[in-house]
Amino acid sequence: MDEATVARINALARKQREEGLTPDEAREQQRLRRAYLDVYRRNLEAQLEQITVVEPDGTRRRVQKRRP
Repeated sequence: MDEATVARINALARKQREEGLTPDEAREQQRLRRAYLDVYRRNLEAQLEQITVVEPDGTRRRVQKRRP
């Protein structure tokens, strides 16, 4: 996510607190927030995939993603 997008998210949040948003701005804000969260989640999942757990017996295993 580039700095310009994050700056736009922050500008819309500031405007929402101060004076409110137009319907178009509210839709843009939701779209940008969703994109930000998607990038954040992908980065977190990539970090978690790199974690290795060392068991008491010395064996190593990768962290598995839970299935609901």
